[in-house]
Amino acid sequence: MKNSSTLLLLALLLISTSLFSQSDIQYSRPWNKEGINIFEPVKSSDQPAYEGFKLRIGGSFTQDYQHLKHSNTPTKSANYLYGVVKAEDSTSALLRGFNLAMANLNFDFQIEDGIMVRLENYMSSRHHSEFWVKGGYVQIDKLPMFGNPQWFTDNFRVKIGHFVPNFGDMHFRRTDGGNAMFNPFVENLIFDAFTTEIGAEVYAWPTKSIMAMVGMTSGYINGNVDYFPTSNNSSGVVPTKKTPSIFAKLAYDNNFEDLRFRLSASVYTNPNISRNTLYAGDRTGSHYFLAMEPALTNGAATTMAAQFTSGRLNPDMANRITAFMINPFLKYKGLEVTGSYETLSGSVYGDVKEGKWVKRNSSQYSVEASYRFLANESMYIGVRQIGAKAELRGITSDVNINRFAVAAGWFPTKNLLLKAEIVSQKYKDFPSTDYRYNGKFNGAVIEAVVGF
Repeated sequence: MKNSSTLLLLALLLISTSLFSQSDIQYSRPWNKEGINIFEPVKSSDQPAYEGFKLRIGGSFTQDYQHLKHSNTPTKSANYLYGVVKAEDSTSALLRGFNLAMANLNFDFQIEDGIMVRLENYMSSRHHSEFWVKGGYVQIDKLPMFGNPQWFTDNFRVKIGHFVPNFGDMHFRRTDGGNAMFNPFVENLIFDAFTTEIGAEVYAWPTKSIMAMVGMTSGYINGNVDYFPTSNNSSGVVPTKKTPSIFAKLAYDNNFEDLRFRLSASVYTNPNISRNTLYAGDRTGSHYFLAMEPALTNGAATTMAAQFTSGRLNPDMANRITAFMINPFLKYKGLEVTGSYETLSGSVYGDVKEGKWVKRNSSQYSVEASYRFLANESMYIGVRQIGAKAELRGITSDVNINRFAVAAGWFPTKNLLLKAEIVSQKYKDFPSTDYRYNGKFNGAVIEAVVGF
């Protein structure tokens, strides 16, 4: 029944393209090359004219070929990496071939002047191979029901629904399943701050260059109507609660002739919740397939779908978290420099020491530089360095993961991208009992992307 309903919905929406034009939607980000380096869509008066209901159907498709080799120093057979048969022969394995193609399907609806509805879906991904609704929301940039007051049109925006919280700037540049158009590289950061939550955001532009945002969500990736008792949970220190997440962002973004400069600062916090997924909310999966994954996970064979976060690290702060992120961005003609620095503090209910609920701390930095050249900046080269430091539960000392990547890309058209990446990632300071002990992987990935 679910599949039949989905197919019927898709058929109706595709038929509707003969009735409604594929026009630009007001205050929205394009899904093709034109969406690169767009963060929050600006409150510009230069918007498409409202001519009644409009529908834009967008799709994103990605196909990878990878040639990666991973290795570690296993101290027991349970720590063999995926593809390693006998550690006596070799502790490394080659991961080579075509990965599962990923695909997204997006619908943008202009339902009224200055009011947009966006529905985002995953059609094929590593983690969820079935059709999966990512989320949907309404974005209000005008108030036609009140005569379109100019003060709201020029300075405010309200966003309500199930969406990605606007924490940091890296979620505007990350790869999201089949949508790899905005990321110059193949993969995202090691700590991947991305999830979807139900709530609302309010934006204000006091000046053309300054944006302030405050938001509140349920803190859950899905709806949750569970009742939690007021008594302490099984960890014996605090009760399980259902506390909303509060987050805020302040950004400065301005152009000085050939120079564009942006600087943003974000905070996200939730003091007590049964399961928050700010750093574990991706429903699609990494594009480094099975890199640095063990052969066995909890005694069962590792699979592409279940172990889908290859190359990333979850800081494991599902019950309490406070995160800060600072993002500078500079573009001078074809040169782009992007940075990220974030600190995380939080815990799970099991983080108990001497009868107190304690916090663990982690941090991450990234620096990347790209140079775009030729007509319409149709080609680019880029380099990226990422460093993540984590205080993980059950490990006495901090662990470190470092990644270095070099990438190049070509846009034959604004809807097509071909890119290649050479990557090297190393795992340091993991204990000898961990499968990531002396771990590393390196190699190359070629990726073809379609976005419209």
